[in-house]
Amino acid sequence: MTPSRSAYLDHAATTPMSAAAIEAYTEQLAMTGNPSSLHASGRRARRVVEESREQVAAALGARPSEVIFTGGGTEADNLAVKGLFWSRRVAHPERRRILISTVEHHAVLDPAFWMAEHAGAEIVLLAVDATGAVDVAALRAELAEHASETALISIMWANNEVGTIQPVAEVVAAARSHGIPVHSDAVQAVGHVPVDFAASGLDALTVSAHKLGGPVGVGALVAKRTLELTPVLHGGGQERGVRSGTLDAAGIRSFAVALGAAVASVPESTVRLARLRDRLVAGIRAAVPTATLRGPEPSSGGDDRRLPGNVHFTFSGCEGDSLLYLLDSAGVQASTGSACQAGVPQPSHVLLAMGVGEDDARGALRFTLGETSTDEDIDLVLDVLPDVVARASAAGLASAGLGTSRNRGSQEVH
Repeated sequence: MTPSRSAYLDHAATTPMSAAAIEAYTEQLAMTGNPSSLHASGRRARRVVEESREQVAAALGARPSEVIFTGGGTEADNLAVKGLFWSRRVAHPERRRILISTVEHHAVLDPAFWMAEHAGAEIVLLAVDATGAVDVAALRAELAEHASETALISIMWANNEVGTIQPVAEVVAAARSHGIPVHSDAVQAVGHVPVDFAASGLDALTVSAHKLGGPVGVGALVAKRTLELTPVLHGGGQERGVRSGTLDAAGIRSFAVALGAAVASVPESTVRLARLRDRLVAGIRAAVPTATLRGPEPSSGGDDRRLPGNVHFTFSGCEGDSLLYLLDSAGVQASTGSACQAGVPQPSHVLLAMGVGEDDARGALRFTLGETSTDEDIDLVLDVLPDVVARASAAGLASAGLGTSRNRGSQEVH
């Protein structure tokens, strides 16, 4: 049976395209022309790309020449981690250490560990506190001892699972005196909180279109012109020679329109989404007193360290997948925030890094709000959640006691 009411609360996974982004996309799809071609159609397509580049740069506090278009956030993260490491090693073979947090998205974790397995990198995992925030003191201690061996640092701007806004400014300050480049995966932050590339002091930053009302399959790595990057893709030499491939003029145009609108609306949307978030947090705590909020406590002041649209709870004794399917059948679309490997439910690496026990971590639910979220969505969650939790609790944990450790190559945890 189709539920009579529905609520899409998985905006961290992907957002609905905005009307303006759809219009820009479809209009450009009707145009012919490869932006690298020299004839009239090619020049027209190139103009669209370069005007869009200027829009993206303006929205992110960057120079147009610093914007490298990619096929999305994952590609941008791979270019940052691999490209930076290889370039640094050419000039300084002793720089083998890649510093990343334990709560990074797999688009950063996996290329880093691939570099450990195939390119001689040494991975240093920086610990986080119980809210998921990076331990800056541990970073400083690591740099005090191994700065001359460090190739790069990559710390996300905001966590995709528990919504923690990381102390990026402190990370950059710690790295600056040692001349170590810092990259930040800002996919979850851009369009949701203020992000200014120039003001941040970062060397590189990742953004993805479909997280802020644009299309899937386009994003950007914003990188300083002075930053040396070894290409990951080779071919026609587009995008400063570090990202080959025919540019998607339609996707880029739609991306620029969506990004501009999302960034312009941040002051208003932050207030609206934080109000909905806080109402949902309070409602879940009242309806399911055994539920535990993960990540920073929401704050109505200027020190809010949680994304305005993120609500993440664990429900002891429940399997996340059971909660997810039961909610879906009741019309609520959310996420567990964890991976499933070989058909066996696995707890989130983010929650485990925060010190959450494996059984509790498996009972995770993430609700993420966005442009289309309303009070009616919150009402629906609060109406159906108590029964969903009761039923999931009765079903219990599947595959109890299975280990989840994974050896991922050379690493140190600080």
